[in-house]
Amino acid sequence: VGDPLVILHGLFGSKRNWKSLAKAFSRELHRPVYTLDLRNQGSSPHVPGMTYLHMAADVLHFCETHKLKHVSLMGHSMGGKVAMAFALNPALPTSLLSNLIVVDIAPSIGSISDEFMGYIDAMRAIEAEGFKTRKEADALLQKWEKDPSIRAFLLTNFIPGTTHSPHGKFQVPLGTLANAIPEIGSFPYKLGQRTWEGNTLFIKGQKSKYINRHNIHTLHDYFPNMELEKLDTGHWGE
Repeated sequence: VGDPLVILHGLFGSKRNWKSLAKAFSRELHRPVYTLDLRNQGSSPHVPGMTYLHMAADVLHFCETHKLKHVSLMGHSMGGKVAMAFALNPALPTSLLSNLIVVDIAPSIGSISDEFMGYIDAMRAIEAEGFKTRKEADALLQKWEKDPSIRAFLLTNFIPGTTHSPHGKFQVPLGTLANAIPEIGSFPYKLGQRTWEGNTLFIKGQKSKYINRHNIHTLHDYFPNMELEKLDTGHWGE
């Protein structure tokens, strides 16, 4: 059995997004693969603090609890920033992290796109309407998001109503996520403050703006032993 691969999802995501890929990685690479739900998402606990240092500490706790060593850590979007914060932690045990894979995000500070706050507004509107079915929720969500694949991704968080609880709801704490949006645009380490010298792969979506000419220099500044690969895709794999 090979060394473990740990995968971190992005904002509004969960470990379920990676289920089929994780199985394929495990089969092809002959190594254990762990997909985690970050705090306040998926089946993880709802707690008030949602900084990158909080989330990186959660991942460290998971790795130490499961006695993982020589981990390859991969994160997409917000999960990529968590993975980078994990690698840059000055208290990181030396034998814990072997490889870092960051999918379509840079270690830079920038305001989160308005679309993310719009998604939270949409989810609040859906809950306020008391919709029971995902179909009803999807119809209203179209006002905020035209792409059906992104709507389907967002609605993985929707829990349809039942006979006993007729109104559908979202499994994520919308108030906590709304308060965390400014924090999610930040990054906990300043340029020149920390570096991680290990093997680092950045993957950029060619149709995505998240790694761009304004922040691309930060990749090497924090992670000098890095490579950049580009895929013909957008931020969400569309």
